[in-house]
Amino acid sequence: MLEILPEKLIDLAHACPFPLYVVGGTCREYLSSMFPLKPDYDICAPVLPELFAEAAEKFGFAQCAVYKNTGTVKLKAEGEDYEFTSFRSDKYVRGTHTPAKIYFTDDIELDARRRDFTCNAVYYDIKAEEFIDPLGGIEDIKRKALRTVAPAGKVFGEDGLRLMRLARMCGAIGFRPDEECIEGARANCRLISDISAERIYSELREILHADSKYGVKYGQYAALSMLRETGVLGVIIPELSLGAGMTQRQDFHMHDVLEHTLRCVMYAPDDIRLAALLHDVGKPYCKITSGNFINHEVEGARIAREICSRLRVPKKLTEETVRLIELHMYDVDCKARESKIRRMIVSNRDIFFKLAELKQADFSACRDDLSEAPVISKWREIYQNMVSEGVPFNLRELRVKGDELIAAGIPRAKCGAVLDRLLLECAALPQLNERNKLIITAKRVVREL
Repeated sequence: MLEILPEKLIDLAHACPFPLYVVGGTCREYLSSMFPLKPDYDICAPVLPELFAEAAEKFGFAQCAVYKNTGTVKLKAEGEDYEFTSFRSDKYVRGTHTPAKIYFTDDIELDARRRDFTCNAVYYDIKAEEFIDPLGGIEDIKRKALRTVAPAGKVFGEDGLRLMRLARMCGAIGFRPDEECIEGARANCRLISDISAERIYSELREILHADSKYGVKYGQYAALSMLRETGVLGVIIPELSLGAGMTQRQDFHMHDVLEHTLRCVMYAPDDIRLAALLHDVGKPYCKITSGNFINHEVEGARIAREICSRLRVPKKLTEETVRLIELHMYDVDCKARESKIRRMIVSNRDIFFKLAELKQADFSACRDDLSEAPVISKWREIYQNMVSEGVPFNLRELRVKGDELIAAGIPRAKCGAVLDRLLLECAALPQLNERNKLIITAKRVVREL
């Protein structure tokens, strides 16, 4: 264990007049041989935060924050982040996330009991060079099992955010909860409603990228599946859960709407996973209200915007997600004319590659087919032809400028709209991208505006 700890932390532990422990993720990572690219270190000791902070500061650790009420000290040293907590026992009001009362203690088992899962309640005494395992967490790590530190109903009843942490850990480390853990989460799933939207979205973002920390393949799918299994998904995004058991055309789909959605996230690269999660959110609405899935991308974009607003998703990501959902059915039957596809590419040049990623993930999720989607093969050829033909993809590549159009008689107020139209004209006919031809075309276009 010592070989993975920073030397400065080891030196600090030997200088302290009290035992200093590493706890939680670092111990679990060492015992399971799963290491993140960027480690962080949770440390603890049976002393008050002021005493630890004083010792650490003398040893060259920079204090970032001290929270006396919770016994927490955040530190930095030589590029590493540390979070110290005093041994404590917490008392919660059901579902409130923040402890109502905190009691400092020197009892390591009481400190372990206030944590979430036994695999996160293993301690390493740095000075003594030994593990302390009050609750049998080492055996659970060996079995890749998630077990709560106390009766599951109590653990999840104390803090609703643990419901999402359960799912995140299932995906990130590939451990499986025992039946009591799942039942406890299921019985308390509605407590997630007591957690702020910002915290829920923060956990959801981690869940959507659960495969990235330790490289667990399809970890995001496992995490989302646990949200579904415990009922938490139905509380935070009920619009998605309506798709459970909702069948689709058997010649295209092997899965119901909800399972297809989760598999779309499974096959999606990490930069479009929110769009993958919400891409078919309009299907249940359309099926319930109209009896079919027609125009589900339109309704889906509207519903996705509402969900993003509710979860406080950043505005830029919301707008991109909504646009991708609106476009994800474009050319689904590969019958759109090349000229239209060219204009679509130029009009959506900022998200075109992400749209292609979403369409590929959607295709793969239909029948778990990882071959290239026919529409992607078609679009790739068209795009490559556009590049080789010198099609302008933005205004900088257009061979006429706004002041030149104004000098040629185009009204200043319409100049921006004319330039946008010229880009679309050149997408279909790249030979138009010459100054004189563009000015002639602009005079025609302006009459149409």
